Amino acid sequence: MGRVAGIVLPPALAVVAILGLWQFATSAGWVPAELLPSPGRVVAAGAGERASLWRHAIPTLTATLTGFTLSVAVAFLVATALDFSLVLRRAILPLLVVSQTLPLIALAPLVVLWFGFGLLPKILLVAFVTFFPMVVGLLRGFAAADPDAEHLLRSMGASRWQVFRLLRLPAGIPSFFSALRISITYAVVGTIFAEYAGAVAGLGVYMQSAKHVFRTDLVLAAVAVSSVLTLALFGFVALLERVAVPWLRIEQGAAR
Repeated sequence: MGRVAGIVLPPALAVVAILGLWQFATSAGWVPAELLPSPGRVVAAGAGERASLWRHAIPTLTATLTGFTLSVAVAFLVATALDFSLVLRRAILPLLVVSQTLPLIALAPLVVLWFGFGLLPKILLVAFVTFFPMVVGLLRGFAAADPDAEHLLRSMGASRWQVFRLLRLPAGIPSFFSALRISITYAVVGTIFAEYAGAVAGLGVYMQSAKHVFRTDLVLAAVAVSSVLTLALFGFVALLERVAVPWLRIEQGAAR
């Protein structure tokens, strides 16, 4: 219980301090209310629009989860293929690095033009944003396998697939979950960016509509909802890691 409080309490106090300073600055008139509404006004506006916010949050969450699931599956297959073939890794990995230099602000409208305003372009953009960190994380994890253990397995007649399944894959799981935590924070942002480029529903669409009528409070309320979604997904990944890799938590505790 004390350890949980030590993790949760400092950021919670920091958030309370920031919100308090924000409330004080707007109440004192340091910042115009039209430019930056007070936290109380944002909460009140969000509460009044909770039905609409929920209606737009569902498509955003659906696209995020679907795109992220696709990204995880493809990243695992690609990383496995690259781990098995040095030639393929030397050929493909530089292309993956180059793909991360493509500006999302230019790519998003193109994907919408090619695939329309439905769910597919959002899924593809989320997969694009989150794919690379997971591939790199898996490759680093595979490479972290104990070489002595690998030599031992090979001396006992284990095939390349058996070495991968028994040694390299388990070694890659901790790095995979680290990459998963990083990628999930990008997923909601990628979905909202895709919705900005073109969609019929979603938090990105809601933000645009609120911005066009100069409702800064509703824009910030939608931002708060997207932050809550991101934190919830991050927490789910952390919980999944604790369940799937219990020995890692024990090792970290022993190291402390």
